[in-house]
Amino acid sequence: MTDQLRIALAQLNPKVGDLSGNLALARKALDDAKAARADILMLSELFLTGYFPDDLLFKEQFIKDAIGTARALVADTKGTDVVLILPTIWLDVTGLHNAVLVAEHGDITAIRYKRELPNSDVFYEKRYFEPGPLPLPVSIKGVSVGIPICEDVWHTPVCEHLAMRGAEIMLCPNGSPYWTNKQHIRKDLVRARVAEDGVPMLYLNQVGGQDELVFDGASFAMEPGDKLAVQGRSFEPDFIVSDWTRSENGWTCTNGRIEELTSVEEAPWRACVLGLRDYVQKNGFSHVVLGLSGGIDSAVVAAMAADAFGPEKVHAIMLPYRYTSEASLRDAKDCADRLGVRYDVVAIGDPVDNALNELQPIFGNRPIDIAEENIQSRMRGTILMAVSNKLGSMLLTTGNKSEMGVGYATIYGDMNGGYNPLKDMFKMDVYALAAWRNKHLPGDCLGRAGEVIPQSIIDKAPSAELRPDQTDQDSLPPYLVLDDILTCIVEEEMALDDVVARGHDAALVTRIARLLNIAEYKRRQSAPGPKITPRAFGQGRKYPITNGYKDGTIG
Repeated sequence: MTDQLRIALAQLNPKVGDLSGNLALARKALDDAKAARADILMLSELFLTGYFPDDLLFKEQFIKDAIGTARALVADTKGTDVVLILPTIWLDVTGLHNAVLVAEHGDITAIRYKRELPNSDVFYEKRYFEPGPLPLPVSIKGVSVGIPICEDVWHTPVCEHLAMRGAEIMLCPNGSPYWTNKQHIRKDLVRARVAEDGVPMLYLNQVGGQDELVFDGASFAMEPGDKLAVQGRSFEPDFIVSDWTRSENGWTCTNGRIEELTSVEEAPWRACVLGLRDYVQKNGFSHVVLGLSGGIDSAVVAAMAADAFGPEKVHAIMLPYRYTSEASLRDAKDCADRLGVRYDVVAIGDPVDNALNELQPIFGNRPIDIAEENIQSRMRGTILMAVSNKLGSMLLTTGNKSEMGVGYATIYGDMNGGYNPLKDMFKMDVYALAAWRNKHLPGDCLGRAGEVIPQSIIDKAPSAELRPDQTDQDSLPPYLVLDDILTCIVEEEMALDDVVARGHDAALVTRIARLLNIAEYKRRQSAPGPKITPRAFGQGRKYPITNGYKDGTIG
């Protein structure tokens, strides 16, 4: 038995399915723990497989390989005094489990299973795993340690049971994705468990982007008495070592580093940049290309790309047509110059006009409408995809959540691309981020400091410039109004009557709801992007394309 523990939390960035790469990360963490003379090293949830493996878990060979990888890491603890808490998948006679192995001196000394399997939002663990029983504490160096796994702490039974069975300290591995205010939500949750059970908890979260999810790290430890004992970095890998001492009042932290959390204003930028960086790099790309129109959305995406990869790996292309204003040409070049990215101009006049000429026998004398406008957008998409194919750059698309919500994006045109950093960002949030970025440069960002997005872009009326003197507000309400209506319907699932009761025009609310419904097929074919809100299109909000329900309580 010991009255002193040094605990290391490895807040790392695994890649789903990369068993050998994740094993290498874990081995490096084990070496770091040895060097730090840690007693315990904990990895984050399902570390070796990455979180979350989805239907890889239906592959028998993947399960076999993952368990073999876990056994190899367990063997690495031989000859060291570090006790490893290794979250992994594990198979027994009851089925497949989301598990934790406790490894010491080359052997597995304990196995614990996750009991509370999430079955909502973005994770459907009941599709793959069997729930475990209420777990017992594990004896580590004579100390009774509870190991609740992620969702286990969102409900009272597991931690309560562990405390009643004598757990003196809780170590909780997590794969908890970011959304707005999530860092504070987690703290409040752990604060409640610690207050209820009277036992300190160390909460380890992974970091990094995985498809549409972003894991923000921000691992921490909380003691009874509402005391924050440890706080790790946000949106960056971290190796967090803290010292704990047992007294008659229980375990307290005697040496713990506390980093400042990212602000509510900064966190969305960091999440988008991290999600973009990891999506591109984990899929084998090293540079990106995008259309830079002189508007706010493409300017913000270009700035995010420069922050993610460095200006030298970002290629911006202006694709003007006869309706492109001189102001847009000027603003696009100004933005590219400020960011320091490569900038080219590829005019689409001849290709569009030739297409219209060839289509004239089919279009006949029908009046000009959205079909002709969409040819411009689709020509731009075709050219950008050609550059992507030829130069090997991933094409970024730039539509925001407001536009995608009402279908104001051209499928197979400006929706072309491999990733959309603004997918879950309403238009007014894009403006707020632009203003924030012009005043701040986060430490892990590789772009330039200062006003990288020209104020003229922020100030101008948004326009697709697909016809003379066009603005978005020709056919949409002001974005402040549109965003509130969409927030009510999408984020809050409010009845339309309740949206009207907030002061919105009934006919407008009905129209926006209709546009939202009929654009589902577009969103289903859109590029992935980082989930920033609880109700992101795709990952957080799953609606049928063929949908006969109409909220008909108003109008």
